[in-house]
Amino acid sequence: MPFDLLSSPWALVIMSLLVLGDSFFVVVPGEIAVTALGAIASTTGAPPLWAVIVCAAAAAAVGDTACYLIGRTVGTERWRWMRAPRVRQALDWARRRLEGGTATVLFTARFVPFARLAINLVAGASHIAPGRYLLLVAVAALGWAAYQASVGAVVAALVPGGPVVAIAVSVAIAVGLGAVIDVVSRRSRK
Repeated sequence: MPFDLLSSPWALVIMSLLVLGDSFFVVVPGEIAVTALGAIASTTGAPPLWAVIVCAAAAAAVGDTACYLIGRTVGTERWRWMRAPRVRQALDWARRRLEGGTATVLFTARFVPFARLAINLVAGASHIAPGRYLLLVAVAALGWAAYQASVGAVVAALVPGGPVVAIAVSVAIAVGLGAVIDVVSRRSRK
């Protein structure tokens, strides 16, 4: 039964790998995995919700830190894809945002997939102090993980129908909220 895997410790490993991959490739469904496991945790009790949050936060922080290290060691112009006009525009936007308020930008970028990648690369290239960066990213990752898992858990608690319904509804809500965040962030960039 598929729910045996979803309620096993392997579910946390798979979710963590998806979240880690989502730090680099926005098409990887890291958010969806956290939301789905939040729903499973709420309906079945396994894995525990706290474990979903801790594992998702750790994977997000590691992924964001890896992007920071790439930016710090490689910069933002070494590879051809980094010099493409749309990427340059995003990196320039990230640089302007970081100059205006590092903590706010790092925290909110965790919730916006492509912005997250650009902000973390630029944070590294800008040589933001590693200690400060790590603290801010850890707080941002924990807030993001708690939010994503809570969406799944709350929906599962409110919507009858068991784990399958809870996952479907919570993922739809999470995707909808993500779309709203994307629209708002695009408008704020203009």
